[in-house]
Amino acid sequence: MDRSDELRSRIARLAAGSPRPVWIDGMNVFATDRVTEPLGSTTEPVFALVVQGAKRSALGEHIFDYHAGQFLVVAVDLPLTSQITRATPAEPFLAFGLPLQPALIAQLSLEEGPTEVRPHDGPGIATSDADDRLLDAVLRLLRLRDDPREASMLAAGVRREIHWRLLSGPQGALVRQIGQAGSRLALVTKAVEWIKTHFDRVIRIADLADEVGVSVASLNRHFRAVTAMSPLQYQKQLRLQEARVRLMAAPSDVAAVGHAVGYDSASQFSREYRRMFGAPPGQDAVRLQTVPTVEE
Repeated sequence: MDRSDELRSRIARLAAGSPRPVWIDGMNVFATDRVTEPLGSTTEPVFALVVQGAKRSALGEHIFDYHAGQFLVVAVDLPLTSQITRATPAEPFLAFGLPLQPALIAQLSLEEGPTEVRPHDGPGIATSDADDRLLDAVLRLLRLRDDPREASMLAAGVRREIHWRLLSGPQGALVRQIGQAGSRLALVTKAVEWIKTHFDRVIRIADLADEVGVSVASLNRHFRAVTAMSPLQYQKQLRLQEARVRLMAAPSDVAAVGHAVGYDSASQFSREYRRMFGAPPGQDAVRLQTVPTVEE
């Protein structure tokens, strides 16, 4: 069995029977034999590898399509809308995910020593082809599931290797920023955490700028560069994505859900929800009861 076949076999076996990603020892695997409807969620820093099929993730107007043999890196909490775009019973979508660890990235950067790296000027998300060394490390981490004793001794080292492969790979400049306390990404990460804590309240940008210790102009510039949206647009995305998730569980309680995520005006909630998802809240929620969706 070659590496690609073994990756597919192991992920299919570990993910079998679950409609959602399966978390095992700090990593996750996912399999589905159907394409899905777009669904929004806030995605934390992660390395996501597609082994079979294809997926699309959208950040505002930015679209990221990635397929078998490619990976997605997310470097800061981002409100993404994602869907599986290629999956069949004969060739199901198969994927592997590993959360990225800022402390480990910082340690690796320190051990590497001074190095000249071209700055990453785009948003905090990117896709690339996975090379053989990265795929080999992922496969070895999955193989350790067969021997818990070896896993307890070796898994941390393989996770470290995966982080190093990402750090030294085509998206190394983006990954490197995750471990840099003074980077633009670190500033935006602090702002994002504050917004997530206050997403259902009225936010004053001046208060947010004070919280992260920069001017309003600097905050807006850095925030838009990393997230492709303003802080208030980011807050709106969080509100509406949270509302959509809640409505899937309670499709008839539109007014209460809108109020719970911070909308005082039911008409404004309905208008902004329809603009983002293409249908009024109640109608969209009922439709989502009958179509397959997937979370990042």
